[in-house]
Amino acid sequence: MPARNILVINCGSSSIKFALVNEAHSQFSLSGLAERLGSPDAVLHWQRGGEKDSLMIPGADHRAALSQLLPLVQGAAGGKLHGIGHRVVHGGERFTQAQRVDTSVLAAIRDTAPLAPLHNPANLQGIEAALKLFADLPQVVVFDTAFHQTLPEHAYRYALPEVLYREHGVRRYGFHGTSHRFVSHRAAQMSELSVGDSSWLSAHLGNGCSTCAIVDGQSRDTSMGLTPLEGLVMGTRSGDVDPNLHSHLARTLGWDLAQIDRMLNQDAGLLGLSGLSNDMRSLEQAREQGHAGATLAIEVFCYRLAKSLAAMSCALPRLDGLIFTGGIGENSPLIRSKTVAHLRLLGLALDKEANARCIRGVAGSIQAQGHPRVLVVPTNEERQIALDTLALL
Repeated sequence: MPARNILVINCGSSSIKFALVNEAHSQFSLSGLAERLGSPDAVLHWQRGGEKDSLMIPGADHRAALSQLLPLVQGAAGGKLHGIGHRVVHGGERFTQAQRVDTSVLAAIRDTAPLAPLHNPANLQGIEAALKLFADLPQVVVFDTAFHQTLPEHAYRYALPEVLYREHGVRRYGFHGTSHRFVSHRAAQMSELSVGDSSWLSAHLGNGCSTCAIVDGQSRDTSMGLTPLEGLVMGTRSGDVDPNLHSHLARTLGWDLAQIDRMLNQDAGLLGLSGLSNDMRSLEQAREQGHAGATLAIEVFCYRLAKSLAAMSCALPRLDGLIFTGGIGENSPLIRSKTVAHLRLLGLALDKEANARCIRGVAGSIQAQGHPRVLVVPTNEERQIALDTLALL
């Protein structure tokens, strides 16, 4: 049977990230981004092989952008597209694995929207647009939260009145599940260990960041919670703060909930600490030039990351390795070394040359000789979504 092609779609409120994945090839046949949708500046960018191109699509919505994308996809797939995989951020408690799209699945995604108001409605827009344009193709949804549905109750419950959980779903769900799952499988392969008999700490570090404890291929704890705000310091998100901060700011500054929510999600994290940028590359350059805010942001980021990884170790029977992934995790030797320096009690230490070598997609072991395994593993969420889609087909 010839290798199959899956189009992977990840829709934001004004964007569509896409990739055409062939099961036989590691590189994407086609990939790109439609951004600023709904505005006069809407544009479609794509890359095929080594060639990049762009097309202005003024005023285009999700459906119009996908219709412009359709001939590009058909061309790159040689007219043989076998299915579409959609990323959906929040599946609540109902979804523990990928699902074929049908009316009940669409209704459940809609019902879960209050738990992810910025993400699920946008994901749904993309699915509905694709269903109209690709009516004859099987379509599958893959949920960010599904991998974490194996958390034990003592890890996912908050210490809150029972009614909030039973009637309103207030619990820890976790995110980045597709990435944590993919890199833990790759780490096992790289280490010649069985996925079903291995224990990992995983750090997905990008503009959004989370840690995860993975035992025998299953998530046992993770740093994100009810929403993607809980846990680590991120690009513009605060991560953990005192739960009483909301009432303190309301009482002392007169801020309303919307203002506090916007600050914690959009003005905090690396950006808030540094007063400069949410981009770690910019902060590392500024740190070298003596910028105090950038230096502080990096120190806080690494210390909080190490604290979270140490806490995640409570869920492991043993440690087979620590995995760094995501844009920062894959490309910042500085962040990896500063984080590991805080984890001496776990016996971790890095080989300086190996650490420096693992950037720009280079995977590998970076631990010092005689110390527990530390791996840099590039993530590939699109490929994992395609694999999950193929498994259902």
